[in-house]
Amino acid sequence: GTATHACFLLVLPLLYVCLSFTRVCSSVSPTSTGHALFLNPSSPYNAKVGSLRLRGGEDGSVRAGGDSGSSPPVPRGFMQRFLIKDVFASESLLIGTRLVVCGWARTIRLQGSGKFAFLELNDGSCFKSLQVFADPNTEGWQELVKNTHAHTSWRVTGKLVESPGSGQSVEVQAEGLQLLGSCSPDSYPLAKARLPLDFLRTIPHLRPRSNTYGAASRIRSTLAFSVHKYFQEHGFQYVHTPLITTSNCEGAGELFSVSTLMSKADTCYTPENRSWDYNQDFFKRPTFLTVSGQLQAEAYACALGNVYTFGPTFRAEESHTKRHLAEFWMIEPEMAFSNLQDVMENAEGLLKFVLKELMLRNEQDLNFFDNACQKGMKGFSNVSLTGQIRDIIEKPFVRLAYGDAIDLLQRSGKKFEMPAEWGNDLATEHEKYLCEEHFGGPVIVYDYPMDIKAFYMRLNDDDKTVAAMDILFPRCGEMVGGSQREERIDRLLGRIEELGLDGSSLEWYNDLRRFGGVPHAGYGLGFDRLVQFATGLENIRDVIPFPRATGHAMC
Repeated sequence: GTATHACFLLVLPLLYVCLSFTRVCSSVSPTSTGHALFLNPSSPYNAKVGSLRLRGGEDGSVRAGGDSGSSPPVPRGFMQRFLIKDVFASESLLIGTRLVVCGWARTIRLQGSGKFAFLELNDGSCFKSLQVFADPNTEGWQELVKNTHAHTSWRVTGKLVESPGSGQSVEVQAEGLQLLGSCSPDSYPLAKARLPLDFLRTIPHLRPRSNTYGAASRIRSTLAFSVHKYFQEHGFQYVHTPLITTSNCEGAGELFSVSTLMSKADTCYTPENRSWDYNQDFFKRPTFLTVSGQLQAEAYACALGNVYTFGPTFRAEESHTKRHLAEFWMIEPEMAFSNLQDVMENAEGLLKFVLKELMLRNEQDLNFFDNACQKGMKGFSNVSLTGQIRDIIEKPFVRLAYGDAIDLLQRSGKKFEMPAEWGNDLATEHEKYLCEEHFGGPVIVYDYPMDIKAFYMRLNDDDKTVAAMDILFPRCGEMVGGSQREERIDRLLGRIEELGLDGSSLEWYNDLRRFGGVPHAGYGLGFDRLVQFATGLENIRDVIPFPRATGHAMC
């Protein structure tokens, strides 16, 4: 009796599930965009079954469509709107379809003595705007007539049709217009006319609405996604390294301190010797905003194999140049059982991959920047942008030993402000000559003198150089810096002592060599410089949403 009762209780839920599934399947009815399943309206979901993507909404409908490009897009969100980029991507499938689009008006033109109007609508999903046609029979016409200003926001209901005019293949014949937000032309700082980039930097909260910053933001997004895609497809694990650190990876001394002692200055600060009592601080020791996640990434590489970190880093360098930020993003992979050659191969592969993805995904944005560059507009590099990107994708990077680079510079016959001499780091003018004048593309310079490189880089057999490399890019200079890490504990301790570093704060780092150390290598790629290269923008503050620099921290 007890066993029978228990079996019945186990089988009952299974019978309920089977009956429910039968009811669902029996309610399938064909629609214009696939098959619709009617489920409980309170259970919206998004699931994939085989090659079908099932999307459920608050109205209880679930639409099924394949993942191939031949299936029409599905409305999104509580407004059941189509993204404008999806409308353009599937316009041949959507002709004659009633749909909803939302966005901001780039322009609204009343024509024919007020008998009809054209609204240029953009929702930020792509560079191109969607034309909307409206007339007095359109619901909400009076709202449109009263709000013809740029950047008013709208919800448009209508039918997608082939456009009879030039300049666009399709347009929406509006049946209903709903004003979502007005925009006063008297106080709105963004006019239709092109505004200088230095003015737009003063309004970082509004500048993404401009063509330049909207396109730069989409390019930044694609590049970031492609970075993750590259590493995930190559077997790397994504590691979140800390933003607050006790170590100075680069040894530069230009760090932002993290402390709570300022509010306790009366008891924690000794004016005579200008010292702080860190025993009363939050972490009980000096801490800083990180300049690199490399050292912590090495710890995880020595456990997981290949890892990468991708996040913000900070440097308190009082620089007012177009090349520097106080807060910037770094891509930093670390690879166990690897050497300098592996680093060079991986970094070159990453750069080619993400730029190729960008060419595939952001054609309109790149064409905008290419046009601005070729016209020589202020704030843009005067180059054939897409042609330069294509060359980088298709041609192998030049590899040049540091000593050979110095010889080449000395024999160039070119007069440099800073002479090229063995033992000195390459100056910007040297990098430009190598990339832009001599080789006409990226150059990987390797085997630098140890005296100009960091303590953790592996000493070569000549006892003069280290297994380090930099990838130099046209227009941007150093794009990547990397090395094989010193895995020999005696050599590493010697370098730490030689450079006068605080060995006690690096004991954990030395443990990676003491306990099962392996040859390993890694590099850092300045993500903002990559975006700068891909857009042709000359000022690095134009490629990051809210730039932080000396005397500049708005929003």
